[in-house]
Amino acid sequence: MTDFGSAGEHLLQRQLGTAERAADFYQRQVRPHLTSQMQEFIARQSMVFLSTADADGACDASFRAGPPGFVLVLDDHTLAYPEYRGNGVMASAGNITENPHLGLLFLDFTGDRIGLHVNGTAHLRPDEALRAAYPQLPVETAPGRRTELWVHISVDEAYIHCSKHIPHLEPATRGTRPLAHRPKDAEYFTGAAAGPAAVPAAVPEPVPVPLPVPVAVPVSSLPSVPPPSWARQPEPAGRRRWRQALRRDA
Repeated sequence: MTDFGSAGEHLLQRQLGTAERAADFYQRQVRPHLTSQMQEFIARQSMVFLSTADADGACDASFRAGPPGFVLVLDDHTLAYPEYRGNGVMASAGNITENPHLGLLFLDFTGDRIGLHVNGTAHLRPDEALRAAYPQLPVETAPGRRTELWVHISVDEAYIHCSKHIPHLEPATRGTRPLAHRPKDAEYFTGAAAGPAAVPAAVPEPVPVPLPVPVAVPVSSLPSVPPPSWARQPEPAGRRRWRQALRRDA
């Protein structure tokens, strides 16, 4: 029996025959809190990838960066990171107001080449409110940047992301600027910031090729193949409901 993993995870593990391996991973690697090694690792990191979803499940992936340790370990069950002034869209924070589930992925590309997943429940806190609860918060989390609010995270589970396929990257000299011919951020993916979109060059019309006339096949003559069990829609059970079911079956 395990308290980790979603209903979908366990369903696929049983269908694909990986339940034993998964149970071993849960037992050896997954923790419901931050170990001392995890806390030290987070304190060294200057970037994190995060995932959120809105109330309907539409997902968003984002990236945060700051001085090493900008994601603060408040205790072995609690993290917090600052939200700075950005483009004003508030995609991740907006999702958190609808759906508090948050996933963090810390990756060390330059040293140990290892990763750490942290999944938890997040809430938005004004700076003064979180500072009142945690007086040890740094006054300035990043030089010249003002914290607009904090993302306050209660850790549900944390586990390793193994080093396989994590590239080894050499850090550039601090202050290195992009290439001079590189487009500005606002124009990088969308072209000029103002004016009509670029008109693509004319492409000659392809020469039509006659296609063979399809032969109609009666539907009744087609073999009936049931869908594989793993393709069926899993029951809408959350982690808590799945764990309760496991305990009843134990």
